[in-house]
Amino acid sequence: MSLNRAANITGALSLVIADQMSDAVSAAAGRSDSAAAALAALLHFLDEPSVDLLRQVLGLTSSGTVRLLDRLEESGFVERRPGVGDGRSTSVTLTESGRLAARQVADARAAVLERALGGLTTAERADFERLAGKMLAGMMRGPGAVRWICRLCDTGACRGAAGGCPVGNAARERYLT
Repeated sequence: MSLNRAANITGALSLVIADQMSDAVSAAAGRSDSAAAALAALLHFLDEPSVDLLRQVLGLTSSGTVRLLDRLEESGFVERRPGVGDGRSTSVTLTESGRLAARQVADARAAVLERALGGLTTAERADFERLAGKMLAGMMRGPGAVRWICRLCDTGACRGAAGGCPVGNAARERYLT
């Protein structure tokens, strides 16, 4: 089956943005893109999560998540503590230097995305935002999914915008109504 041009262009655009974002956030964090995603998620939407929730967000194995946290802790970016409300689990929090590194990751991500959108007019950006939001909502996976779509997102960008997060809206509509 041959892809149509729109699908082919979407694939190429997705790949080049993913490649450039991976390179940029890894360089900003001085670590892997999984480490960059962990820092971003801890900064933007995970408030002292359990190691298991962080594993789910990142799509890593339990042992992979622990090794990642070992490296982030050795770098002084995170601290592990007894779980909030559950002494059997371990929670993760950013240190001050971890927050700084996470902000650098967010800035690197934003620069790639601004460069990608740079050739669009204001009206074209609004059209793209609407269409891409619709596509994201359609790609959303069910509860318990790993490698969350928004793991690198600046959630404040959607939360503060008219219409909110397209993925969050779709999840509420699909699973809470």
